[in-house]
Amino acid sequence: MKWEGNRESENVEDGRASGGGGGFRLGGGSLGIGSIVIAVVAGWIFGINPLTILGIMSGGGGAPQTQQAPAHKPPKDDQMARFVSVVLADTEDVWRAKFREAGGTYREPKLHLFRGSTQTGCGAGQSAMGPFYCPADEKVYIDLNFYETMRTRLGAPGDFAQAYVIAHEVGHHVQKLMGITDKADSMRRRMSETQYNAMSVRIELQADCFAGVWAHDAQAARQVLEQGDVEEALNAATQIGDDTLQRKARGTIQPETFTHGTSAQRVSWFKRGLQTGSVPQCDTLQSREL
Repeated sequence: MKWEGNRESENVEDGRASGGGGGFRLGGGSLGIGSIVIAVVAGWIFGINPLTILGIMSGGGGAPQTQQAPAHKPPKDDQMARFVSVVLADTEDVWRAKFREAGGTYREPKLHLFRGSTQTGCGAGQSAMGPFYCPADEKVYIDLNFYETMRTRLGAPGDFAQAYVIAHEVGHHVQKLMGITDKADSMRRRMSETQYNAMSVRIELQADCFAGVWAHDAQAARQVLEQGDVEEALNAATQIGDDTLQRKARGTIQPETFTHGTSAQRVSWFKRGLQTGSVPQCDTLQSREL
């Protein structure tokens, strides 16, 4: 991916100096990495926010709390921080233009770098959860060590695969601005877990499609793609499909527990956004087939 020398976003916060270690304080006690893994797996299987499960496991009624220092700008010599700053800036350029074309105004999200654990508007975030978007504070959160996990454990190397991750989470921010997130949250109370999981799949696939829209427009405007970049993103989408992850983890799959979509679905919707560059083409919520 051609990114060196491109504009860096001013919306990146570096909270890594205040990151936690193997556990984090919760009320009068702490939870270790084992509890975190249980919460993440349970959330994956049952479609429940891991932050909620961690709050229950701690014995408290509210979200887990952490103490941390104010975030600041990443150091200028941090290559990976510069990379994600450039990717975020590129998503800003694409979505600002898209919203302007539709007669709206794009509100830029923040990207918060952390290490170990961090407090968010949605509760206490953990590195074990992977990158995530919090609609309450409109921030994307990422522990950059996740990119090493992508390369060594998920079989998804490459800088464009890493950019796809950021673009997907920014896609969730776009959904927030479009009112999709609030609508989905209001519908959850009237749904069974299986029904909500099915809707969650559609929401995640739309974020994949939005990531493809970003790639389409970024390439058209700035020719950011190099040979092999698209294959990197498609491979990453394949490796993080629900069926692939479940098969690797336990040898079987349970479609009713899917929350992000199969590998084939994630690839298909990313490719749709990449090929068309059209936001209306990403309407997974109304599509008969995924």
